[in-house]
Amino acid sequence: MADQPHILYLSQYFPPEMGAPSARVYELSRRWVKAEARVTVLTGFPNHPTGVIPEEYRGYHYLKEKKDGIDVVRTYIYAAPNKGFFKRILSYMSFMMSSIVQGTGKVGEQDVIIATSPQFFVGIAGYIISRLKGLPFIFEVRDLWPESIVQLGLLRNKYAIRFLQWVEMFLYRKALHVVGVADSTYDVLTSRGLKGHKISIIKNGVDLNLFKNNYDADTVKRHKNLQEKFVISYIGTHGLSHALDKVLDTAHLMRNDPDCIFLLVGEGAEKEKLKDKARRLNLNNVIFHDQVGKSELPKFYALSDIVLVTLRKLPLFKQVIPSKIFEIMAMRRPILISVDGEARKIVQDAGAGVFSEPENADKLMTQIQFLKPHADIRAEMGQNGFNYVHEHFNRDRLADYYLNLIKTLLQRRGV
Repeated sequence: MADQPHILYLSQYFPPEMGAPSARVYELSRRWVKAEARVTVLTGFPNHPTGVIPEEYRGYHYLKEKKDGIDVVRTYIYAAPNKGFFKRILSYMSFMMSSIVQGTGKVGEQDVIIATSPQFFVGIAGYIISRLKGLPFIFEVRDLWPESIVQLGLLRNKYAIRFLQWVEMFLYRKALHVVGVADSTYDVLTSRGLKGHKISIIKNGVDLNLFKNNYDADTVKRHKNLQEKFVISYIGTHGLSHALDKVLDTAHLMRNDPDCIFLLVGEGAEKEKLKDKARRLNLNNVIFHDQVGKSELPKFYALSDIVLVTLRKLPLFKQVIPSKIFEIMAMRRPILISVDGEARKIVQDAGAGVFSEPENADKLMTQIQFLKPHADIRAEMGQNGFNYVHEHFNRDRLADYYLNLIKTLLQRRGV
């Protein structure tokens, strides 16, 4: 190994796809390249969450490209929208197979492989590739599979669940190191018998150069025809996990408040159902907006008076930290968090927002009605969040820590 390692980063998601998994891989990789490490990302063709591959990527089954100094190798994927359990499983498995068959011999030589979930088919591929190439294997765990799909009701067969649990523990044991993104991951994995010294927690963060509020809220609101409105935004995936139907219930409860607008920005499996529900309830105070690119996100945060962070009321989500909370803090916006557990604690420790019980439309309305007349409290929460994220969730510092961890692990192995 040279002074800096050559890292093979295996991820199903990578820009131009949006979302926390692709953002984490890209943001870490480009910072490692600036630190003079070499990074090769082995990924699929972009299609999440719509299942539609952009025109410039169509017709390929394999492609090499360069992005901000990162070597990107794309292999075949069965493109499927983020809905329908079996189609998504086919998509996951197609990338697992193609990354092994197409990718292993075409990515060159590296010192270490990092395989990142949210689904552990990537972990299986990472382990196999590590064996084929003779590389140490780091497993980056974003979501605990199969626990997440079991709690969401997507998998009920007890034999399939037991098999997947066995695969999960096999990957943890075979990995040189396991990296989680939430403190609770450490507690869960050690309770299952994994040694604590084998686990590190490196949370998501925020690109402070991108998410800085240089916008005048009134000007941005006028541009979006939202002048004189109190805007309650949800910006992100419209999926089964996000309980946005309860947000619509809150909008229905507040339908007689002419000042309030609920703005839902993004795509996902539940979006058409949500639109249908809004039409049935005749919700004139709800606006659905298409997904926007990362460079446009700050404008939508800027025009928001409150930003919602919601998930369903499941034990699983007490262990989840939606990475959007860091972006919202960086944009000095107050957070109304309807996620219990570790994410709630971060927001409350920062003084950056208020909590509402998940999937409770009445309590969500109560908290909105509390925040609406108090611009001073909202501004204080926004500033508190800004200060907190600068101190604790700066991606530059997190990337440095991660790279030093990789180097230490490799030095212990004599690589």
